[in-house]
Amino acid sequence: MALQAASLVPVSFSIPKEGKCNVSLRDTTLFGLSLSDTLKADFSSSALRCKKEIQQKLGTVRAQTAATTTPAVKKAAPEGKKTLRKGSVVVTGASSGLGLAAAKALAETGKWHVIMACRDFLKTERAAKSAGIAKENYTIMHLDLASLDSVRQFVDNFRQSGRPLDVLVCNAAVYLPTAREPTFTAEGFELSVGTNHLGHFLLSRLLLEDLNKSDYPSKRMIIVGSITGNTNTLAGNVPPKANLGDLRGLAGGLNGLNSSSMIDGGDFDGAKAYKDSKVCNMLTMQEFHRRYHEETGITFASLYPGCIATTGLFREHIPLFRLLFPPFQKYITKGFVSEDEAGQRLAQVVSDPSLTKSGVYWSWNKNSASFENQLSQEASDESKARKVWELSEKLVGLA
Repeated sequence: MALQAASLVPVSFSIPKEGKCNVSLRDTTLFGLSLSDTLKADFSSSALRCKKEIQQKLGTVRAQTAATTTPAVKKAAPEGKKTLRKGSVVVTGASSGLGLAAAKALAETGKWHVIMACRDFLKTERAAKSAGIAKENYTIMHLDLASLDSVRQFVDNFRQSGRPLDVLVCNAAVYLPTAREPTFTAEGFELSVGTNHLGHFLLSRLLLEDLNKSDYPSKRMIIVGSITGNTNTLAGNVPPKANLGDLRGLAGGLNGLNSSSMIDGGDFDGAKAYKDSKVCNMLTMQEFHRRYHEETGITFASLYPGCIATTGLFREHIPLFRLLFPPFQKYITKGFVSEDEAGQRLAQVVSDPSLTKSGVYWSWNKNSASFENQLSQEASDESKARKVWELSEKLVGLA
């Protein structure tokens, strides 16, 4: 705490209040002179000199106090350097798994304020407290990516909050591998693609304007990809494989009525729907890069943070899979990554100065070092990315 000015004044030093004096003079005459007038004159002269000395000393004390009480943060930064404000990052699906771990990793640095964009406010509040995230480092805002109205309302609410947007992380995902029949979003899209891709597509397009206004040194938009949608990997070749085909299902609205609920127009498969949505995420990231990076300077990136075998993303899988998958990843494939480590990796893509290259799909090797990974032929197909973009615009009402 800064010292108070009064504590710097010596204890033997006192200041008489103006107009108040303890000296009492009676009207007395001696040798024809008024003693009271004489003494009053002398006293007034002495008091004036005393007052001037007091003011000079008090001025010195105040100057010393001002120097002492100036907080260190107020000092002028060295020339050419600026003290950065806290970054503001929106993370979707931050109530559990990778999103929560990334929110915690970012908040703990003290350099970020995390907007946790989630469907369930109370669940997210409990998760944030349980993770030990300091209250001043996060804000919870409602967002249901399975409703385009909710997406638009979130954007309105965020803008009304007055916060800047420096980084957007599209992380939330629905995975329904055992579903035999499709379920649908509020607008009638198959749930996995409607949430993971279309909800994030609208959110990203609307918030691009806010992101572009940021004065933060490194503005970024990050979309979480998956190895399961990348068919140039062993995991990506586990059936059913991702395949968008000619996009006939997407063109038809994925509603299962006048078109298939699957992007490629085939029969519904919950696991494949998730993988297809991840291909769309990675194609969308690259199309953002081609359309907007040069103009805005925003970094657009996707990533695969590793196999988080214990994440709640697998809660809809069969019990035997949930039991055996973590040890299989730990001891057989050696690809297991904890939620905390995966969260640190996502936080790295958000804030690391060395990861500012746009249009990159980031991965990590066994030494936890990041590198630019290669996407499969379909996940890097420019013409398909453009078509997915245009069809998605129509479905979310932007075209």
